[in-house]
Amino acid sequence: MRVLMMSTPVPTHFAPLVPLAWGLRAAGAEVLVTAQPDVMPMVRTAGLVGAPVGQELDGDQHLLSFLTEGRRPLECFTRFPPQEMGFYGRVWMDQARANVHTYLELARQWRPQLIVADQVEYASLLLGGVLGIPVVHHRWGVDPISDLALRDARTELADLAEDLGLDGLPMPTETLDPCPPSLQLPTTSQGKPIRHVPFNGFGEPPTWRTRSQKRRVVVTLGTRTLQLNGVPHVRRVLQASAQVPDTEIIATVIPDYWQELGPMPPEVQLVPPTPLHLFIDSCDAMVHHSGSSTMLTAATAGLPQLALPQWSDQFALGEQLQAAGAGITLDDVTRQDNPTLIRDSVQQLLDQPQYHTAAKALGQEIAAMPTPAEVAQDLLQKL
Repeated sequence: MRVLMMSTPVPTHFAPLVPLAWGLRAAGAEVLVTAQPDVMPMVRTAGLVGAPVGQELDGDQHLLSFLTEGRRPLECFTRFPPQEMGFYGRVWMDQARANVHTYLELARQWRPQLIVADQVEYASLLLGGVLGIPVVHHRWGVDPISDLALRDARTELADLAEDLGLDGLPMPTETLDPCPPSLQLPTTSQGKPIRHVPFNGFGEPPTWRTRSQKRRVVVTLGTRTLQLNGVPHVRRVLQASAQVPDTEIIATVIPDYWQELGPMPPEVQLVPPTPLHLFIDSCDAMVHHSGSSTMLTAATAGLPQLALPQWSDQFALGEQLQAAGAGITLDDVTRQDNPTLIRDSVQQLLDQPQYHTAAKALGQEIAAMPTPAEVAQDLLQKL
């Protein structure tokens, strides 16, 4: 079977699909990934074949243009109420409109029998409708967006669907959900479970993986956090976390920002971005920006987590993590800018056993979900 995988032009939107792509390849399927050029480095890193389509979006630069100088997203954007989260699908509707005809040309040449795409890649639905083949959407994790955004897309893209000879924007044939059921929002439609298998890029086991007798906390706030005026925020989090007694801090930071961050306490070790799965089992807790893949990677390892969301679906993710008892979320500027509160939150995660118990239960729930290899076999047999 030929499978066309598609992604919106954000590399982290494609990362959750990579283990399924490997499963499909191992099961004998031909897999071609098509997306805007932004995603192609991730495709190559994953050892997959990619066909770039359209122009690079550079979403970080696009988002930066909306920020007041020197302020991060949390300081600039209003948090949308749950019923308005479909707003975050708008930009991807525009991308579908801009690129669907080029995607169709590629698909007609390659003749896929199945399309797999991330949760807001709407050109995939149009291609599936025109070609008469099934389309599977793959969520990122905790999902307050895709149901509402798909509802809006069916209205916004109705004219485009009609131009392509369709009665309307088709629905996905199936939706895969890597979020453990106990963590998913109760308002989100049910999807087919698929276990999160961490894919954080490539690398080698770090030489610093063996730790001292101290407890270890990994702080990984994401490249985008730094690029979107987040250097003062990252500096504050690292300095506050370093105040926790008997604890060492491993901070994954692009080296380009090390000098700008300035001198760090001796408890903080700055390291280049390193695949989390190569060292996460040497850690006792994680501090992060509330990104889906990062959170699920920590959950897979059974780590308590401190979530510091900045925008979009990150708030819902932090809230669900806290509701599950596996973490703490600080979701507003006042609390995130309070070093004492950050320090105390990290210390609670390390000292209070209920966080470790809940985090391990979450990891066990993930381990019981069907693997990407099993889901791949099922898709190829049924669709």
